[in-house]
Amino acid sequence: MRRLIVLLAVIALVLGGVLAAFVIHRVHEGRNIRGSSTAEFVPTEPPARPASAKVPWPQYGLTPERTRAIELALRPPFRPVWRYQAGSLVEFPPSIGYGRLFFSTNAGNVTAVAESDGSRAWIYRSHRCVAASPAIGPHGGGTVYEAFLNRPPCNAQSGGHGVDGAVIAFAAGRGTIRWQRTIGPSETSPLLVGNRLYVGDWNGWVWALDANNGRVVWRYRTGGAVKGGLAFSGGRLYVGSYDGHVYCLSSDGRLVWRASAQPRLYGGATFYATPAVAYGRVYLGSTDGRVYSFGATTGKLRWSYNTGSYVYASPAVWHRLVFVGSYDQRFYAFDAATGAVRWSFPANGQVSGSATVIDGVVYFATLQKRTYALDATTGRLLWSYSDGKYTPAVAAGGRLFLIGYQIVYGMVPRR
Repeated sequence: MRRLIVLLAVIALVLGGVLAAFVIHRVHEGRNIRGSSTAEFVPTEPPARPASAKVPWPQYGLTPERTRAIELALRPPFRPVWRYQAGSLVEFPPSIGYGRLFFSTNAGNVTAVAESDGSRAWIYRSHRCVAASPAIGPHGGGTVYEAFLNRPPCNAQSGGHGVDGAVIAFAAGRGTIRWQRTIGPSETSPLLVGNRLYVGDWNGWVWALDANNGRVVWRYRTGGAVKGGLAFSGGRLYVGSYDGHVYCLSSDGRLVWRASAQPRLYGGATFYATPAVAYGRVYLGSTDGRVYSFGATTGKLRWSYNTGSYVYASPAVWHRLVFVGSYDQRFYAFDAATGAVRWSFPANGQVSGSATVIDGVVYFATLQKRTYALDATTGRLLWSYSDGKYTPAVAAGGRLFLIGYQIVYGMVPRR
């Protein structure tokens, strides 16, 4: 009996040592990683203005790289000149083209309103759930593309009977349907590059569709649901998946590389955020609380920073800074090359939506329904507004369009 007790004690010590070594290894693997200012970092500024004057804000994130930054002379404070009552949550921001704002509501309505006065031009009632911004293209004299989730209830899981999604192309002028394609439930804000429209779905598929007719050009399946949007740069596509990986695909649908989130002591990581691509890097946040930077060419992890809580927000990139909010109730500005925190701002609540940089001012909102405008260089508060919940701002011409919880505002600078 004594020998058995000694043997069990030795086994317990060995197992305890193995467990301790495992924990130490995992903690070491999960540490913040400081980046290099030279390794896979190209300091050339990304495009800050869309190509077409008729479509000044063509899609979620503005450019195909999804950098969410525009050089437009427009500074706070602002005052509203019109309000559009949407009737339900506007979770994702409008796209702007042909003198109109196009956006969707949580109740499934796709709406077009005039930039000038907010008057409604048309509305399409899909009777589906929607959680995406549309994309706008010149095809057929102006086409609006939107991705749709399943029919209510909106929290239904993929794979159930009758659970599907759709991509629909509308005429920008009258809202008539030009084509539609059935896919899995999709909350991916469509990405339009030339004649190709890219979306993902809950079934893990990335779809490349012909923007003219909806024909499937190719599709690629990841290991988990694709909920965020794709980004495009240098002939490659970048997307995060709920399998804990980031994928780089060629424009013809072949896998170029696949990168992983850092290991955790417990639990996994999922990528909901839409990536932003700039300076030869891919930037995005994860539900493991980290903000990541991967090399756009190789997929190598270049830096990471643990905010301590979920990062659902997609980053904005401007002047070698990466802006993103966290559920830890702080908003961060990171050095794009190294990941060092240049400044952070204590908000009044969790940050779930993405930021936008307009004329050197970064806008974000919290789940407590307040929008903040900060000096993007210093983090100094310039202005705030008592509405907004997710991605709060887009702009065109001399106007800021602020997205409240159920209201879209047309605003001008207050003189």
